[in-house]
Amino acid sequence: MTGLPDVPGSASASSVPKPGPRPGPEQRPGPEQLVSLLDEAASAFREHLVPLTDADVRAPSGLPGWSRGHVLAHVAGVANGMARQLEYAAVGETIDLYDGGVDGRNRAIEEGSVRSADRQRADLDTALDRALAAFHRLGEPDWDVPISYRDGVVRDGGLALWRELVIHLTDLNVGVEADAWSPLFCEHLFGFLAARVPSDLRLSVQPFGMAPRILAGPSAAAAAAASRTVSVNGMATDIAAWLAGRNPNLGSLRAEAAADGVELPALLPWPSALPAK
Repeated sequence: MTGLPDVPGSASASSVPKPGPRPGPEQRPGPEQLVSLLDEAASAFREHLVPLTDADVRAPSGLPGWSRGHVLAHVAGVANGMARQLEYAAVGETIDLYDGGVDGRNRAIEEGSVRSADRQRADLDTALDRALAAFHRLGEPDWDVPISYRDGVVRDGGLALWRELVIHLTDLNVGVEADAWSPLFCEHLFGFLAARVPSDLRLSVQPFGMAPRILAGPSAAAAAAASRTVSVNGMATDIAAWLAGRNPNLGSLRAEAAADGVELPALLPWPSALPAK
């Protein structure tokens, strides 16, 4: 989905981090708010596609080895995939996120990447309209209906589409950087991307102006068992961008630990929702 090789940030050694923050739950907007967030993210994504020419679409994106066309084809595929999830959930069934599984996903991205700018916009409009319509049709109980995506529920699918739209807009190199991410989006990423923290690490994130929190394993016991602690502080958007493997464009990140010369720790791969091959 939105995973890619990590983007290194800057770091400096300092003092031992003070204990205090405890593991916190992932921030999850409620159904009505999530629908609004999806509408806003889709609108912003579409807006930035308007001026793109065929040459622009073929130009490199911020993702290694991918053009803007690859990113656009991928986002359209995710939107259609989430629409599929909801359409089948509405009749009590589940279905793979992508038609044809991993191979189908990859084939659709490659085929879609070479299309014209007008075709890319049309494909994306159709996919987003389909997905947004499906989310707008949901009643309160529908958000907890099971889907195959991450063996979760409909709400997980909504959060995934939100992440894809917001993060991949920065990947398009159209003038939107991670510093545009909202505090709520950053809070959500802190929780979702805790899965990237290695099992031997307790990561204390301390975003300026926001409550600190511990990112570690899936439980308080895992956090307590970690053999080392690193504190990462800076602007919330820089921390979230680093966790997401994107560019912390404000350059505010600092890492602190007991040892001298500490750097930002290496993270595990993006928590993929697709089966390994």
